[in-house]
Amino acid sequence: MSENNAESALNEEPGLPDDIAAMNFEDALSALEDIVKSLESGQVSLEKSIDIYTRGTQLRQHCDNKLKDASARIEKITKMQDGALGATAFDEA
Repeated sequence: MSENNAESALNEEPGLPDDIAAMNFEDALSALEDIVKSLESGQVSLEKSIDIYTRGTQLRQHCDNKLKDASARIEKITKMQDGALGATAFDEA
């Protein structure tokens, strides 16, 4: 299996480019901030603006997914009746 095919198989976010799906939250947020700065500068052509806006939308989706995943993991830490903190496995309901 080629490296690109392996990355595609690991891409758990359908519709997102593999390079974005492979980013951690911090890198994706930084790339999104760069896009916002480019768009706000007004120095980008219309065609390029459309392209980077599309990429920005994909980066935002990826960041949202990462935050939802983190939130779900945090919610698995629960307070027990006696006041002690407990944790359940991430995939337990």
